Amino acid sequence: MKLWADKLTDHLRGTLLPAYLVSGEEPLQLNESVDAIRAAARARGYTERQVFHADTAFDWNQLLAASESLSLFSERQLLELRLAGSGPGDAGAKAIAAYMASPSPDNLLLITCGKLDKRQQQSAWVKAVDGGGAVLQIWPVEPAALPGWVQRRAVGAGMRLTAEAARLLAERVEGNLLAAAQEIEKLRLLHGEGAQLDFAEVGEAVADSARFDLFQAVDTALGGDGARCVRMLSGLRGEGVDPILVLWAFAREIRSLAAMSGELTGSGAVDGILSKYRVWDKRKRSVRAALLRHPKPGRWLNMLRRAGRIDRMIKGSEPGNVWDELVQLALVVAGVRIIYP
Repeated sequence: MKLWADKLTDHLRGTLLPAYLVSGEEPLQLNESVDAIRAAARARGYTERQVFHADTAFDWNQLLAASESLSLFSERQLLELRLAGSGPGDAGAKAIAAYMASPSPDNLLLITCGKLDKRQQQSAWVKAVDGGGAVLQIWPVEPAALPGWVQRRAVGAGMRLTAEAARLLAERVEGNLLAAAQEIEKLRLLHGEGAQLDFAEVGEAVADSARFDLFQAVDTALGGDGARCVRMLSGLRGEGVDPILVLWAFAREIRSLAAMSGELTGSGAVDGILSKYRVWDKRKRSVRAALLRHPKPGRWLNMLRRAGRIDRMIKGSEPGNVWDELVQLALVVAGVRIIYP
């Protein structure tokens, strides 16, 4: 069966399933989900725990042997299997499928791994766990949903934040749920349970813990949100990211979009072009928006020329402020009108 992170607590109040697969790349939600499953297992008598790190040298017979052996210290045992990356390989896939074909009632199997792509979600070993247990995929909280997540987290900590306060905290910690959880805990310690906090109180207490991913910044510019992209670039600069990496990410995308727009002029079939260039489903919306915003190849070529100038600034062969120029380039991608010299 499929499980969702916000429904996990209710599920764990009932009968536990023989196996759980928890996958994803968002550490706070993944770790809290795994901890909740462990706690529910302990409460049901799975007091012995064996942990297996399934790297390339792992002997999968260990898992099968553990599943068949009786616990030495308790009636039930938790078998925790940590996959390297997001897949077990051929031998591991067969071992997991074999385990799920006849799971022991005295064992509970907990598998953790990275993000599963669409092909992996359809693999036999994932289907085997889904058929006899539960699959929980952890997804990052989207920026638009983050203020609501913050408010619910605060309520769980015994506090209430105004909508404006939640938006402020979400902006300060964007991209880092662990930082959000830490800031909410800090607010609880400062103000106590039952506190109702407004914008000013949160602003005084919360540090700017935002962490911005480079490729998210590029996609944000493609999507047309110039203000947020500028904030993300400021975060990257504050984290010490080398500007040449930022330029590389933008130039790579601009070059690809220049080629796409050349074909768009002739055919007008945006979906077909996105498929041809193998744009990921999650990125199609922002890439489509950028193509429609700048439909002529000449615009993208002008941006490439600007990128070339920034490259010369980085190398010291042309004067200028590199980060200011990167911000201007991102704003142009986002559709902001800037007059270049």
